[in-house]
Amino acid sequence: MDCKAVAAAICDWLQKSVKSAGCNGIVFGLSGGLDSAVVAGLGMRALPNGCLGVIMPCHSDPQDVEDAEAVARSFGLPTITCDLGPVYDKHLASLQKLLAPYVADRGTHPVFETDSKIQMAEANLKPRLRMTALYYYANILGYLVVGTTNRSELTVGYFTKYGDGGSDLLPLGELVKTHVRELAEYLGVPRSIIDKPPTAGLWEGQTDEGEMGISYPELDRYILTGEAPDRVRERVEALNRSAQHKFVRPPIAPIDLS
Repeated sequence: MDCKAVAAAICDWLQKSVKSAGCNGIVFGLSGGLDSAVVAGLGMRALPNGCLGVIMPCHSDPQDVEDAEAVARSFGLPTITCDLGPVYDKHLASLQKLLAPYVADRGTHPVFETDSKIQMAEANLKPRLRMTALYYYANILGYLVVGTTNRSELTVGYFTKYGDGGSDLLPLGELVKTHVRELAEYLGVPRSIIDKPPTAGLWEGQTDEGEMGISYPELDRYILTGEAPDRVRERVEALNRSAQHKFVRPPIAPIDLS
C-alpha cells in the first residue's frame, strides 16, 4: 500500500467532509488502540486546529488510558478525559432494578439464564455511553464524530450498533486491519500501540480475535483475495450474515395509505 498517497487522500477527504457539512472540526474516541491512534494521526494532519480526542475509560485497563495519552503526546492532539465508570455503574444498576420485576413475573426463561447474553448486554452499554459523550461534544463544538471502525471490522460486524458504529465519518472504512497497521507505521504511531493485541475493552481479558474466533491476518486475506481455509471462510460468512441488521436503516412497515 502507498501509505503516503492513502494518508493524503484520507486527509483531503476529512477536510472536504467537514467543510461541506459546515462544521468546525472532528471529534473521536481515543481508546489507546491502533485504529484510534491512526485516526488521531490523520486528524491532526488534516485539521490541526479542529481535532479533539476524547479518552473515555469505563472500568478499563489503566494501561489503555496511558496508551491513549501517549498517542496524544505523539501527535500533539488536544484531549478530554471523561471517566464513564460512575455513569455506567449507576445506569446499569437502574436498568437491572427495573428489569427484575419483569423477569420475576414471567418465571425462568432461557434468555435470562444465559450469562454470555447478560455479559454482552452489559458490555455494549459502554460503547453506547461513549457515543453519547462524543455527540455531546460534537454538538457543542460544531464538530463531526469520526468513527474508528476499519474494513475488517465492518465485514464481520465487529462493532456495537449505535455504539462505536454510531458516527458521521469512517476514514478507515476501506482499509483492512493490515492496512491500518501499515498506515500506523507511516504516521509514527508509538510502537507499543502497533504491537498491542487489538481489544474493544469490553471486559477484562477481552480481545478482538478471541471474540471473532479468527485472526486479523486470516480475515484480511479472505477479504482481499477471497482465499481462506474453510474454517475461516465459514466463520466470516456466518458473522457477516448475523450482522446484516447493523448495516441497514431500521425497516419501515409497508403501509398503503392511499
